[in-house]
Amino acid sequence: MSNSHLTTIQEKKCSACGTPFNCGDTADGNKCWCNNFPPIFKPSKVIDCLCSSCFTTVCSTKIKEYVATVTAETALNSIAKDLPKTKQLIEGIDYYIENGNYVFKAWFHLKRGYCCTNGCRHCPYKTQQLQ
Repeated sequence: MSNSHLTTIQEKKCSACGTPFNCGDTADGNKCWCNNFPPIFKPSKVIDCLCSSCFTTVCSTKIKEYVATVTAETALNSIAKDLPKTKQLIEGIDYYIENGNYVFKAWFHLKRGYCCTNGCRHCPYKTQQLQ
C-alpha cells in the first residue's frame, strides 16, 4: 500500500470505514505514514488506501495469520527478517503495553531475525505457543 509514487499529500477516505486521512509522500522527501508498516500486502485494484486505524487492524490480522504458521524450527528462516526495516515500532503490531511495560510480540522478534536470549514472552525461536 506504499504510495511512494506520490509527491503531494492527498486527502483520502478510508475504503473500509470512510474516515478522511492524509496520504502520500511530500516533495521534501517525507514518506507517507503507511511506509512505517511492514510491506506485507500486494496492491489491489478493488480496495483503495485504508486509514491508520483500519490499516493497523488489517496488518495485525495478516501478521497473526503468518506468525501462526511459524515454529521454533522455521523461525530463523522467516520472511520477516528480510523485509525492509521500518523506522518506528507500531503498537499492536510490534508490541503492546502491559502494566506500563512494552511487551514485544513475535513479529518484532522475527523481524530482528534471531533470539536475544533474554527470555522474551513471545520469542518465536523457542519451543512455545506463539502469540
